Amino acid sequence: MEVFEKHEETHSNRTERLAGTVNWGTATVIGVFAGMLYGGSKEAAASVSKDAEVMLKLGSTPDKREQYRLMRDAMEKRFIRVTRGSIVGGIRLGMFTAGFYGLQNLLAEKRGVHDVFNVVGAGSATASAFGLIMPGSLQWRARNVVLGSVLGAAICFPLGWIHLKLVEKANEGNMAAKSSGEIGEAKSGLGAAIDRLEENLNK
Repeated sequence: MEVFEKHEETHSNRTERLAGTVNWGTATVIGVFAGMLYGGSKEAAASVSKDAEVMLKLGSTPDKREQYRLMRDAMEKRFIRVTRGSIVGGIRLGMFTAGFYGLQNLLAEKRGVHDVFNVVGAGSATASAFGLIMPGSLQWRARNVVLGSVLGAAICFPLGWIHLKLVEKANEGNMAAKSSGEIGEAKSGLGAAIDRLEENLNK
């Protein structure tokens, strides 16, 4: 009995997630994999020019051993470039996604409401932070902070508005389906009672 009461207390103490907020961990994992895919494909596309140089060297080298060494070195360098691009891209996009959705959920929890201003604030702050850590002089970083703040807010406002509208439509559809399901259950129960009454009268 005490265990059941403790379970109810811990369940009631948990804050319910507001409608429209995104799971921070899931979004971060998706961001990491998307960044890895983008970074790896970008490096693979950039390796095409390197492969052309290797082919030119192979054409001018009659020795088979030298050709094999050139091919092996080219494949190793390409693998290293693609792997490094995947790792760096995954880390960058994963950090951006974690920061964005973490700030968005934090703002929603502190304000008690999830609206477009949470999305705008999170996008502006995250873009400013990434502008600050970019390499360059202090003046260049200050310019990136201001530019990132403005661009983050400008891009996140319409995206956040569209996202929240879609969430509202989805919630309305769920409520309509739930209410229609309850009505159907009520009708089925009423129909069963009528059938039983008819059977009793026919006896």
